[in-house]
Amino acid sequence: MRESMLSWMTISSFADAGAMLPAVAIIAIGLIMGHSWRAVLWWCLLFFVSMTLVLITKIAFVGWGLGIRTLDFTGFSGHAARATAVAPVLCFLLLQKARPVVQSLGVLLGILFGVVVAISRLALHAHSVSEAVAGFALGAAVSLSFIWIIGSSHKFVFSPLMATVCLAGLLIAPVTEPTPTQRWIVEISLYISGHDRPYVRDGWQLAPYNWRGHGGERPA
Repeated sequence: MRESMLSWMTISSFADAGAMLPAVAIIAIGLIMGHSWRAVLWWCLLFFVSMTLVLITKIAFVGWGLGIRTLDFTGFSGHAARATAVAPVLCFLLLQKARPVVQSLGVLLGILFGVVVAISRLALHAHSVSEAVAGFALGAAVSLSFIWIIGSSHKFVFSPLMATVCLAGLLIAPVTEPTPTQRWIVEISLYISGHDRPYVRDGWQLAPYNWRGHGGERPA
């Protein structure tokens, strides 16, 4: 059981913010070096919007207890969203000179990576099914939209060296300390909401539907 959990933790670590955000930056830098300005703008915009949605849903729950109880939804899975947004795009760019069928298989491999990461979040009890699925769907919307937007133009250039550096960075993810994003989210949420204690899933699920944390005790 312990070995299984460690395996899922290793898989999940590949989608940690500390591993994915440098990959996002390297993709942008690679496109800039190739003078693919349109691609850079779309990539940064799509990824920024998706991560903003993840952050908003998490802050809304932690700070105010806002979510969808019937779906056990307290916010998008950031790990699933990042993995599915970045991996297919990286594969697509890395295989830009390959045959279309090979490039498509690479994108599919990236999508499957996002699926595995989403499953790892469920195995670690970090998210509910709805949150993992929503995160995966959000990430897939980013990657597939980006690929669709620039895929037919053939005006982008991405250095294989940049892709190699990006992949090398991901390989060291399991041995690095996880980025404390959840702690940061809690601190930001409490600061914005003015509450002294965060909402948590267990107390939220058991609370009446009109409970908003004002009056009575909030869960620790």
